[in-house]
Amino acid sequence: MTLGPIHQKAEHEMVVCNACRYCEAYCPVFQAMEQRVRFTSGDLTYLANLCHNCGECLYACQYAPPHEFGIDVPKTFSKLRVESYESMAWPSFAAIAFRKPWQSTALALGLGILMFAVPPFAGRPTAPDFYSVVPHDAMVLIFGLVALFVVVAMAIGHARFKAGITYEPRAAVDVLTLKHLHATGEDCVDAEETRTPWRRWMHHCTFYGFALCFASTTVAAVYHLLFGWIAPYAYTSVPVVLGVVGGIGLLIGPIGLFLVDRRRDPELTHQSERALGTAFLVLLFATSLTGLLLLVLRDRPYMPTLLIVHLAIVFALFVTLPYGKFVHGIYRAAALVKFRREESPT
Repeated sequence: MTLGPIHQKAEHEMVVCNACRYCEAYCPVFQAMEQRVRFTSGDLTYLANLCHNCGECLYACQYAPPHEFGIDVPKTFSKLRVESYESMAWPSFAAIAFRKPWQSTALALGLGILMFAVPPFAGRPTAPDFYSVVPHDAMVLIFGLVALFVVVAMAIGHARFKAGITYEPRAAVDVLTLKHLHATGEDCVDAEETRTPWRRWMHHCTFYGFALCFASTTVAAVYHLLFGWIAPYAYTSVPVVLGVVGGIGLLIGPIGLFLVDRRRDPELTHQSERALGTAFLVLLFATSLTGLLLLVLRDRPYMPTLLIVHLAIVFALFVTLPYGKFVHGIYRAAALVKFRREESPT
């Protein structure tokens, strides 16, 4: 099969890197590269998703631009990652969302507003009763169907990645600690000779903030279904505490990652991946901001409007999960599992 332009460039760079091997100790990408003599489309997709975009190799490379070889592994792999997301998307026609992240986000948000605002739900409540604005059964139906679709879409994408679902303890540690985000140093690279821990810290805030918010929603569902305890819950309750801590993480993390990305060397990330990441960060931040405002202002008369806005943003976030930057976590985790299996095949 003939490789596309970005695959051809990535293949050229890997051939040069495989001959040089100066960066072999930097990250798993070069260690996995050394196990290959020829590079298929699948190999290059795997290596691109294994890359954590730390940038060390660009500044160490003697063949980097303006050299005629033009070796820029971080930027090449950045573009290749986005193309790999498109190729693994299900259904296939939805791959266009990766090329138009802002348009797809706006479309999902508009659909969410129509879904929650147009139906003749109950009028303005006189008490902080969320379910008099949007009935509980309606919420469960809408988000249940969305969650099912998201799981199926990402499972099919994972299967197309051809990594297999295998538990690997060392890979799990790599994923949860972002071990390879800063290559061989203690801090992340922002530019040549510029290293700070902020990129890693902000990734942790975002990842664990999202996890805590998911845990909050899960606990709230258990409260409602098993114990019959109806939201809104007390400020000291488990779902509220988890949601507040997670929400704060999802305020700090996305803002921090946005600022870090703005000051990073543009040669490290392709514009297509940067746009994809920014759209995702905006949705995460908006979800957290409206959720925290809803918690604080739930006794106010404009709570129904705020609730509808929050639900519409959450809807847009979840609908776009399989077609936005979120999938990089799925494929990178799969690539790390594959790397660990290759490292210890027995």
